[in-house]
Amino acid sequence: MAILALASFVSYVLRTNLSFAAPEIMQDLGLSEIEWGWVLAAFTAGYALFQIPGGVLGDRFGPRRILTLIAVTWAVLTLATCLVPGQETVSHFLIIASLFVVRFLVGAAHAPIFPVMNASIVRWFPRGGWALPLGLSSTALTLGGAAAAIALPLVISELGWRIAFMCLAPLGMITAGIWWWYARDNPASHHAVNEAEIELINAGRDSFAESGKVPDDGDQLSWLDVLKNRDILFLTLSYSSMNFVFYIVFNWFFYYLVEVREFSATDAGFVASAQWVAGAAGAALGGWLCDRLCRRLGLRWGCRWPVIIGMSVSALLLLVGALHPTPAIAVSAMVLLFFFNQLNEGPYWATSVAVGGRQAGAAGGVMNTGANVMGVVNALLVPFLAHVFGWTTAIASGAIFALLGLLFMLLVRADHTIE
Repeated sequence: MAILALASFVSYVLRTNLSFAAPEIMQDLGLSEIEWGWVLAAFTAGYALFQIPGGVLGDRFGPRRILTLIAVTWAVLTLATCLVPGQETVSHFLIIASLFVVRFLVGAAHAPIFPVMNASIVRWFPRGGWALPLGLSSTALTLGGAAAAIALPLVISELGWRIAFMCLAPLGMITAGIWWWYARDNPASHHAVNEAEIELINAGRDSFAESGKVPDDGDQLSWLDVLKNRDILFLTLSYSSMNFVFYIVFNWFFYYLVEVREFSATDAGFVASAQWVAGAAGAALGGWLCDRLCRRLGLRWGCRWPVIIGMSVSALLLLVGALHPTPAIAVSAMVLLFFFNQLNEGPYWATSVAVGGRQAGAAGGVMNTGANVMGVVNALLVPFLAHVFGWTTAIASGAIFALLGLLFMLLVRADHTIE
């Protein structure tokens, strides 16, 4: 779990770097807000397209191999970002095209991490105990965002954005090495696992020898059942709606603070960091609360209640953050918003594990595909709304999606596992 948390942390440091370097990169490369939106959309397009393949690969070849491979790729692509040409060497079109291609590949390389985590956690944790480890992985990712929010603006101000990205690249190689050294796909093959732990993991489900095996040829197409499952489809719609709110934070909050609310880059970094720390606390609490409620109320309502709370309060705080004229109150609401947004992460991913069963990786991939298609929508819609109607409308639009996510989640039955 600690190494999975490290991977989640590093993944978010290496994917949020562009958001926290946005003002400097846009100025250096001569990009407008609309053009920057297309660059952000490139990441989310790659991220969305490779969710299902990533989940299937995690189920098919095991989390140990796939997570090692993608972590190495993170390092390579972080270095590739530094090589995007500047205004003095190539045309404006080639600058945008180069950055678009690199960010698409970055999205594709980061896409498998959470479906692969699903495939690992379903192997290593007992039934009804999935939300907390999944919530902790979200805690780690938000701490990664917090670390990047503080460190990157400071390093960029001293050394420039290209050198700052070069300093980050080794994190991917370190993560890959640690994971390959210690991780195993089957708990029974790990030297530190005893028989009592195997019994605990297997309680209430098929033996791990069956549920954790590499699928044979007859099983390889069973992930298609995931695409036809009504609970996965409603879960995907709900998580996608929640993710629109997430991408308001991920893509635009730092830029909004600097360019709209007129914070300095350093002050905006500390505010954004506070927001990610709040999200870390929310993710841990949401995972703990979901597991506790699942034991008391069952999987269906145990997974629903944290989302009901998180989505309804998120909608309210988005409206406060968008409409309140006092910057301190508006920004405080946006910081607290991310706490309630991340309260949902563990319950959503636990639901995908519960419904997906042996196809947990593919189920997580389908869910996260829809969520990150919504990320593309966010990257293009928010700057359009800001340009036409102003940033108040652009930020407030997230409240509609938060309420839609709540309604869709009420239709999901986490206690119905795909056979």
